[in-house]
Amino acid sequence: MTDGGMAPVTDPLPFDRPDEKPTMGPTGRPMPVLPEPAPLTQHGPARVVAMCNQKGGVGKTTTTINLGAALAELGRRVLLVDFDPQGSLSVGLGLNPHEMELTVYNLLMERDVALEEVVVPTGVPGMDLLPSNIDLSAAEVQLVHEVAREQTLQRVLAPAIAGYDVILIDCQPSLGLLTVNALTAADGVIVPLECEYFALRGVALLKTTIDKVRERLNPKLEIDGVLGTMFDGRTLHSREVMERLVQAWGDKVFHTVIRRTVKFSDSTVAGEPITTYASSSAGADSYRQLAKEVLARCLDG
Repeated sequence: MTDGGMAPVTDPLPFDRPDEKPTMGPTGRPMPVLPEPAPLTQHGPARVVAMCNQKGGVGKTTTTINLGAALAELGRRVLLVDFDPQGSLSVGLGLNPHEMELTVYNLLMERDVALEEVVVPTGVPGMDLLPSNIDLSAAEVQLVHEVAREQTLQRVLAPAIAGYDVILIDCQPSLGLLTVNALTAADGVIVPLECEYFALRGVALLKTTIDKVRERLNPKLEIDGVLGTMFDGRTLHSREVMERLVQAWGDKVFHTVIRRTVKFSDSTVAGEPITTYASSSAGADSYRQLAKEVLARCLDG
């Protein structure tokens, strides 16, 4: 008892409580609090980001569409570049590949075609598309004979840099000349990686290609991040792969992961991003969180 007849206060006051443990995210690291991105007063110059992985079916196109839409929701002007002859990005935004008069192929191979003739608006305000179809497969052969063949995409995208905040390039699942063009034009690379053992094995080859492009063609190229996709936290396999991913790539691994959901397939069939097709779904929330993380890490930082 003290002189006043009252017991000393031993419990910490409410505002003096020790810090609570941070919430652990799906990557096994504490989940950071991502800031709300500040509104922009003007647009440009754009950061060019290549969505790259030579393994197919890992979520490159899904991530390009939905990350682009989430960035556009945050007031950024976004240009998506479909740089895959399969044209999945264009189809996923509701375009018919057989009805396109001009595509990125024409822009690459015909000097009299201007960028603004080929760019088309999408259903998302603030997001445009440079479409593609099977014609692009001929470009890989034809570019072999071009002078500075690796810089062709960089040259044709140059007029877009000033008018956009982000340019996302959806690469084809190979490490051929088209992908090297995309890496040469890019400031950064995002590597979507399926949370599955075989997906891990090919990433070393991709990293070697990125290193070669940085050394020989594009010194500014950096890996913006590795994104775990098709994650299923209920399975030990997914959790183990994520653990291996963080061991190998460290802080390059985004805290955001994209979980498996049928909503992604449904939104592709509908020809629109998940952020509008199923706006309140967990998949839409994941891409909105990824957009904030990308902004904080590579664009607004």
